[in-house]
Amino acid sequence: MDEIKTLLKIMADLRDPEGGCPWDIKQSFKSIAAYTVEEAYEVADAIEREDMADLKNELGDLLFQVVFHSQMAEELNQFDFSDVVKEINDKLVRRHPHVFSDKKINNEAELYSEWEKHKKAERSNKVSASADQQPESILNGIATTLPALRWSEKIQKRAAHHGFDWENIEPVFDKLQEEIGELKAEIIVENNQERITDEMGDVFFASVNLSRHLGVNPEQALRDANQKFISRFEIVEQLLQKDGNEMEDCSIEKLEEYWRQAKKLAV
Repeated sequence: MDEIKTLLKIMADLRDPEGGCPWDIKQSFKSIAAYTVEEAYEVADAIEREDMADLKNELGDLLFQVVFHSQMAEELNQFDFSDVVKEINDKLVRRHPHVFSDKKINNEAELYSEWEKHKKAERSNKVSASADQQPESILNGIATTLPALRWSEKIQKRAAHHGFDWENIEPVFDKLQEEIGELKAEIIVENNQERITDEMGDVFFASVNLSRHLGVNPEQALRDANQKFISRFEIVEQLLQKDGNEMEDCSIEKLEEYWRQAKKLAV
């Protein structure tokens, strides 16, 4: 706790109008929001690389973002860091009655059901307290600023939990094929970029739905595919260099030959 107190003091000093850091002083919630997201991605990157030393460092950077937001809120008399900690403490206890009370949970399905009940009540309270007074929806509360794949997955999971879902995977494949067909039709018939973009979005959405039904994390699957492409592409570059060829001078057929070699070498 002494280290947390030190961090909070450092943050307060950085924001002190008398002698603080000019850059830190002029920041706002909006101006540092992008840094907060960036730090979360850097945490994920360290985990991906299994670099524990870097993970420790990046978690510190992410914690600093929480402290930064909390300090600015305290200056506005809204809340402070201890309020943030209390909020998450209360939420965790409230959402885990099977751990912190006498309530019994018999299986994972019951656990998920209880979890959703608590989250639904919290969402309802949040909507009631909102100045916007949004129409009530089971999709309320899903952050629209999430990466698109993750946002799509959360929307689908929320809807599925309330019965809006296919019971088996065959219609999911059919829907994906249907969306691909509609995309092809737009390209062939009208070639309207706005319509193509719309249909491409439907293909992505249907692909995420397929991932969900297969129990595959779409974000992780795409990250793995990206890394696989990078690894194979680098091998293609090495093969080209070995043969004294330039990529730009090769036909697509020749590059495909290199790609097939790379796939074999990368295994």
